Amino acid sequence: MIKHIVMWTLKDEAEGRTKAENAKKMKELLEALPGKVPGVIDLEVALGGIFDAVPATDIALYTTFASKEDLKTYAVHPEHQAVVAFIKSVAAERRVLDYEL
Repeated sequence: MIKHIVMWTLKDEAEGRTKAENAKKMKELLEALPGKVPGVIDLEVALGGIFDAVPATDIALYTTFASKEDLKTYAVHPEHQAVVAFIKSVAAERRVLDYEL
C-alpha cells in the first residue's frame, strides 16, 4: 500500500481569485479525481487554518494506492494533469511525501 501526501502553500492571489477561493477550487478538483482516475483507493483533501492563526499549509492531499504503479498511473493521467496545471498556477510552495506500508 502506498500513501501519497501533498501539502501546498498558496499565493495570496492568483487566477483572479483569493487564496481561500483557490483553495476551495483545488479541493473540488482534487475530490473529483477518484471517479476519473483508476487506482485511487482513498483520497482526502483538507483545508488549513482551522486551528492555527497562520497555517504552515493552506491545503493538504492524502491519497492511498495499492501499488507504486497505481501512483505512477495517477501521476500522468490526463485528468490529474489538468488539475496539476491549475494548482501550479496558484501554488507558491509544494511538499510531497510518499511512503509504503
